[in-house]
Amino acid sequence: MKSLDPRVNRLPTLSREITTKVPLDQLGTYEVFVQAKENKPFQHEGIVHASDIELAFVLAKETFTRRFTCVSIFVTDTRDVYVSALTEGTVNAYDTLPPYTPNANNILENYLIFHLLKRGKQHVLAGKVTASTPQEAMLKGKENLQDGKPVFNVWAIRESAIRHTQPEEMVLWKTLPDKKYRDASDYKAGDKLTRFLAQRKNEIL
Repeated sequence: MKSLDPRVNRLPTLSREITTKVPLDQLGTYEVFVQAKENKPFQHEGIVHASDIELAFVLAKETFTRRFTCVSIFVTDTRDVYVSALTEGTVNAYDTLPPYTPNANNILENYLIFHLLKRGKQHVLAGKVTASTPQEAMLKGKENLQDGKPVFNVWAIRESAIRHTQPEEMVLWKTLPDKKYRDASDYKAGDKLTRFLAQRKNEIL
């Protein structure tokens, strides 16, 4: 039926054929994890958007570690983070995992397991397990990594999908030991003001 509205008649004819979506043309999302000190667990810090994992690593360093020193960081594609249900109250996320039967034919890989121990806080590395799938990794986390506290959310990430800081890259966090230029007191502004006021007083007199 032809519309009486000329604006509608100018619209292009829409095809009813279902076609495959083209690849996304925007930047990908990468999760950033930071280890603040030796022997401290990695903690989720936030996300960056980048075209690939190497650029994500650089942006993560610039975004999250410019104002404080740390030991290491790593990034991973958000699509490689497997997530459990998010719970609250006294409900443990591990208790909501669906039944799963491991397949002995699958290849075993290392997975990092992260726990959310308090709503509103960040996920913290709980440990590493070896499993054939993310589902199996979470079940192994339930068996081996719980310490009695309720876990509100669980993340499982294949270690092979992670871009770690390499030993030769540790120089990234070496900074000047003494940064007096950042301290207002080093500019002795008070002394300069006192001299300026004394000079003005003498000029007036």
